[in-house]
Order: sequence, then C-alpha cells, then structure tokens
Amino acid sequence: MKITIGKGSCGIAAGVNEVSRIFAEAGIEATVTGCIGKCYLEPIVNINDDIYVKVDSKGADELVKLIRGEPNQADTYKIPAQDLEILKSQTGIALKNCGLINPESIDEYIEKGGYTPHNMSPEEVIDQIKISGLCGRGGAGFPTWFKWKAARDSAGSEKYIICNADEGDPGAFMDRAILEGDPHAVLEGMMIAAYAIGAGEGIIYVRAEYPLAIKRLEIAIAQAREKKLLGAEKGFDIRIKAGAGAFVCGEETALIASLEGERGMPRLKPPFPAQKGYNDKPSNINNVETFANVPWIIKNGGSAFSAMGTENSKGTKVFALTGKINKGGLVEVPMGGTVKDVIYGAGGGIKDGKKFKAVQMGGPSGGCIPAELENTEIDYESLKATGAIMGSGGMVVMDETTCMVDMARYFLDFTCKESCGKCTHCRVGNRRLLEILERICEGNGKDGDIELLSELSEEIKAGSLCALGQTAPNPVLTTLKYFENEYIDHIVNKKCTAKSCKAFLNYQINMDKCKKCNLCAKKCPVGAITDLKIDSEKCTKCGLCASVCRLSAIDT
Repeated sequence: MKITIGKGSCGIAAGVNEVSRIFAEAGIEATVTGCIGKCYLEPIVNINDDIYVKVDSKGADELVKLIRGEPNQADTYKIPAQDLEILKSQTGIALKNCGLINPESIDEYIEKGGYTPHNMSPEEVIDQIKISGLCGRGGAGFPTWFKWKAARDSAGSEKYIICNADEGDPGAFMDRAILEGDPHAVLEGMMIAAYAIGAGEGIIYVRAEYPLAIKRLEIAIAQAREKKLLGAEKGFDIRIKAGAGAFVCGEETALIASLEGERGMPRLKPPFPAQKGYNDKPSNINNVETFANVPWIIKNGGSAFSAMGTENSKGTKVFALTGKINKGGLVEVPMGGTVKDVIYGAGGGIKDGKKFKAVQMGGPSGGCIPAELENTEIDYESLKATGAIMGSGGMVVMDETTCMVDMARYFLDFTCKESCGKCTHCRVGNRRLLEILERICEGNGKDGDIELLSELSEEIKAGSLCALGQTAPNPVLTTLKYFENEYIDHIVNKKCTAKSCKAFLNYQINMDKCKKCNLCAKKCPVGAITDLKIDSEKCTKCGLCASVCRLSAIDT
C-alpha cells in the first residue's frame, strides 16, 4: 500500500503535520509529496490511487482505520468527482511530477524519466527549444531559444545560468510549488541550458521567505552531486543564493546586481546579460517554470510542445488562481483556452454565487480584464490587447463587491513600496498616482483627476527604466478604460459603486426587513446602535452589523 501526504507550504498551512503525527503514532509510514495544485482541498492524502481531501484529525483517524482494514468512514473524505475530473483534465508539463513523487528522492524522479541522457549537440538542443516555441514564463514572454543562443554566441569561456525564483507576486506561488514539489526538474532544466550555452556554474536566486523550497533544493543538489550529475567532474555545478524578496529583482539586471552584493536596482540595456551579466560574464536568466518545461521538451521533442497552444503562444501555462473564486490554487492548461474556461472550469466559478466582474492578470502590475471580455484567449498577444499581461500567471478574480478604484489603489500601493527608487518617474510618479487614488477612495476626488491619472500613467510607463515602473500603472489604466463609471461615481456622484469604500458608506437599518432581534446592537463593538438606530457619529463603518444580520436588513 502506497501512502503519500502532501507537504507543500499550502498543505502545512492547512494542518497536514497533525495528520502526519496521527499516522506516525499509529505506526503508519507515509512518504512526502508536494502540492498537486488543489490548495482549496488541503490537507491531501493519497492511498494507492485514491485521493482523500480536507483531512483533519478526525479524517486522519478514519484513514488509519481504512489502512488497518477496520470499519471506517474514510469515503466521506474522498475527493469529489468534479474536482477529480478537473485534476485529471490538467495537462501537466511544468507540474507533471508535483504531488506525485517524493521531492526529496532523486530515485523517484529518475523513475519518472528524469535525467534521461540525450545525444544532441548544444546547437541541436537550442534548435529543439526554438521548435518548441517556449517563451519565458516569468514576465515579458521573450523566446527562450534566442536568449540561449545569444549567451552561447557570446565570447568567453566563463558563463552562468541563473534561475530567477524570487518573483514576489501571486503568480510566483507556482514557482514555490514547483521548487517544493519537483526541484529536480528545475535542476535538470538548468543543466540542459548550461550544456547548450557552455556555462560552468548555475545559481538559483530564491527568496529567503521560501524555507521549504530552499531545503528541498539543497537536498536535490546534494543528491545530484552524489549521482555525479553535478560537480567539478561534470564541469557544471549549482548553488543557491537566498534573496531578500524584493519584487524589483524579478527584473534580470536588478537580480544580477543583488547577486553581486549590490542593491537590487536595474541597469541600462544594452549590454544585455547574455553579453555582460553576472560578474560581467555572459549569463542566461530564466524563471522556475521556464526551466521546469525544458526536460519535457528535450525528452519529447520541440514539436510535441509546440503542438499545444496557439500560433503565437506554445505549450502550457501554469496559473495561480486567487481572489473571489471557489477553487483557488494552481492550474496548468494549454495556451489558447479562454479566461472564462479557467475561472469557471478549473476555478469552479465565483464564490457565494456572486457575479464575475473582472480578473487581474500578470501580477500586481497586471491589467484588469472585465467580465465582458471573459472569452479572451489566453495567449501573449490577446492578453496584451486587453491591457493585461501574461506575467508569471497570477489570476486575481473579482466579483461585484470589488471596488475597481480601490483595487487599483491596492496594487499600486504594493508597487510603490517595491520600487527601487532609481527612476524619478517610478519613484515619484507612482507615489503621486497612489495619492490621487487614495484621495478618490476617501471621498475627496475632484474634477480633472481622471485625466490626470491617465496622463501621469502614460508618462510613468514611458520614463521608467525597468518593467516594474513600465507596468505599475496598468491597474490604473485598465480600470480607467473598462470601469470609468466607477471613477465618475466616486468623484462626481460621491458614491462607491460596489459599496466597498468606507468613506461613502452610511449604515442604516431597513425597518421593512428588520425583525427587531437586536443582534446588530449586541455585536456592535462601539455601541453605535440603540433603539434600532445607528449613530453615524459613533459608527466606525466596520460592517459587522451587516455581516451578522440574517435578514440583510442593514443598508449602506
């Protein structure tokens, strides 16, 4: 009987260690695996071919009885048929082994076909990557083969392969999941890239906030060295650099600066890293998901990868679903499906039966795609046409209760804090944008604000050195484009369309609905409700009264 327990960060956060403790006390041995992407179902336990989900301590006791052959109610924890169908419909390439193998066992990775030798020349490897159409999965979607060839063609014998595992947006959750669930795939991808360009050293730049990913990478590197797949005798080795988690270090020249011990700030290009990168030597940088695709491509051929997707966007893409969605987690789908397919298919639709309003794609500096464009194809060009970007695959889903002005403010607040400060347009311009948005959300918007936001956003995009500043205004520009009515409501009509911004709320009890249970008054933390009336002077607009009212008798 094969028993595996999902011990990715999501599983651990959901309480899987308690399941492990109960199994251990019962004398049951279970192997560790990573996240299968269904974070909303954690903790997850596999027994042979059966998947058990949301396994709490009671569920663990039932599974112990099942394993012992005793009467049990373990079936109540089996994965629902619909979720199993969604899981089986996934096209796993980057996530092919996550949740299926022990990430701390190189032997299991090899049994799955990992580290399969090939007899291609470096030029033939690059050619297969070109045929595959693989583009970078971390941001701009630049052709991977072109970067590899540029580094190979650069003069010099000292070259570097760098894996960017430090991106700090919602989509970067997938990078962490791959590192935690299948670290050898990333190592093998880096080895293939190193062979192709002639690099002697690889560096994985991973944020220090990912301790489990670092631990499993360290184990994987040690195992690869023990198997003589890495090390001096192979002419290529890999080391880990724990970064400080700066969002700007998702930009390759800022990452290089950090590797060199300097402050993570972007540099002018050219020269590009392929000509003058780490230590002024030719360097190639790809992110985790990009490298994880490489072994599959070399094993199955570039044509097999390019057969999936669209004319301009090949293969599969991993998306991190979050926000107002029923089934948050990771999903890997072929390029070319629609936004609606992902949200209502793998994502299970919108929470609480609410209406789908928009989805922000591409991380904190991604743009918003409104519900009326839900049939937009998921490929680089189609997303770009909407004002959004592929980015690293973050999908933040919003429903009718989301204020789009406040959403733009929220994400701009993040990018302001993450700006390295080098460019005046980014450092000062984005701060001015944020101040305008804060003023609008506080009820102090004024004539000309919409035009000012638009003009300033375009200036910031044009005047910033790196992609952080160039894309930071995207949430503002796309919400202005698709939800200008909400800005007008805030500025002119002095109301929040979504009834979300506190400054515009005025809580009152609707006596036509009220049954005088007085629950709202009992729960009010500041005593603002007496005789079924809400004192607007005392009310802090916390919303607790509305949330506890079973009859929806609190109007705003």
